[in-house]
Amino acid sequence: MRPLAISPEQSALLDRVPNPAALRRLSESELPAVAEAVRAEMIDAVSITGGHLGSGLGVVELTV
Repeated sequence: MRPLAISPEQSALLDRVPNPAALRRLSESELPAVAEAVRAEMIDAVSITGGHLGSGLGVVELTV
């Protein structure tokens, strides 16, 4: 079994952000953890399906 890039804690954090409005309600101090969790999720998904993720990883900070 391959190791996951995303931890259970990161997954739980992302579950708390189902839409942009929920992201806006988070405190500024929580945003770096959200960005890290999104990047981990992207890496995990690309490790399964293949593809490119460089530009997507850069967009995470712009979006969050």
